[in-house]
Amino acid sequence: MKQRIITGGIGGIIFLSLVYAGEEWYSLLIVLLASIGLYEFLRMAGLRLFSFAGLVGYVLMMSLIWPSLYFSNLVPIGTGGSTSLLLPALFLLLFYTVVRKNQFQIEHAALTLVGALYIGFGFTYIAATRNFSPDGFYLTMLVLLGIWATDSGAYFVGRAIGKTKLWPSISPNKTVEGALGGLILGFVVIVGIDLWFAVLPLSKAILIGFVTGIAGQFGDLVESAIKRHYDVKDSGHIFPGHGGVMDRVDSWIVVFPILHFLHLLS
Repeated sequence: MKQRIITGGIGGIIFLSLVYAGEEWYSLLIVLLASIGLYEFLRMAGLRLFSFAGLVGYVLMMSLIWPSLYFSNLVPIGTGGSTSLLLPALFLLLFYTVVRKNQFQIEHAALTLVGALYIGFGFTYIAATRNFSPDGFYLTMLVLLGIWATDSGAYFVGRAIGKTKLWPSISPNKTVEGALGGLILGFVVIVGIDLWFAVLPLSKAILIGFVTGIAGQFGDLVESAIKRHYDVKDSGHIFPGHGGVMDRVDSWIVVFPILHFLHLLS
């Protein structure tokens, strides 16, 4: 527990400092987290980032993220939210299955694409919220605080009164009571913060709070399903006591795209 608290404190200070700094510092953070996230995803699937297929996946992922980065105007490459590189990536991976004579199989090609899109789209909207929204810092922190409150509420309420299993085949420790506690606390934090600062219309803050509380827990379940399928406890070990990048951002990379899709952060 001591190690977890120390790591969380140091990591939190560094992370929040870079979010506040914004611009190229925040964009470099996004690139680093996305790169490590893809590495962890591929490693769980038994694939290597430093391979031809891994390189294809990395290029596809970065082509999605790049236009949302602060310094993208200096080097205008990438395709933004479009998927124009998806078809070339698909055929390159299919070609690779032939060249490797089934050592690299069709399932591996599919996993590489899923990893690149899953992580790429997630970090695209995490970056865009901070870099290109008029209230980018406020909105980014509002959603992150809501996600963290949801996680905390689900954990503590679940431990205190949780009895009904939410989805035991995916995450045996999660309970319905904990999920409701997380939803309520995340909602209260987001709406309460926005009532205090009065940046957004109340109706929008309410919707953001509601969607964040649900989507955040869904993102956590997605990551739990992936780890259970590959029989791993954590996606990585970069954060002592906390696991890997994907263990930390599993809710983020689902919440931010959904909020943008619903035009709640646009």
